[in-house]
Amino acid sequence: MFRFRLDGSSGVPPYLQLVQQVRQALLLGYLQEGDRLPTVKDVAAELVINPNTVVKAYRQLEHERLAGGRPGQGTFITATAAPVRPEALDLRDSLEAWLRAADAAGLDDEAVTALIAVARRDLSKEKESVR
Repeated sequence: MFRFRLDGSSGVPPYLQLVQQVRQALLLGYLQEGDRLPTVKDVAAELVINPNTVVKAYRQLEHERLAGGRPGQGTFITATAAPVRPEALDLRDSLEAWLRAADAAGLDDEAVTALIAVARRDLSKEKESVR
């Protein structure tokens, strides 16, 4: 069964973290159409958050047509996302190696995020200049 986690230091509201995790799980193929999400009660108890936070996340997923509630049965994934190609998933190994190197160099999460953002921006500029 799918399990949520929260990062209290991220600055992202808990309900949005839940929504983002479902989006990512769909993209990576961890969740498929028809899969049942944990109950509001179970998520709230496991993460020690207000059940209304979970309800808000599930409503957002319904609004985005990614999930839907079935009375008396729970909340289920209703959408399919084009999964990431296997070649892209192979990049995970090199990304993990890079993250280990960044950790060994003493970079914190904020510095890693900044480096990634700068590199993506530079690549975008490069692509635009080639066009």
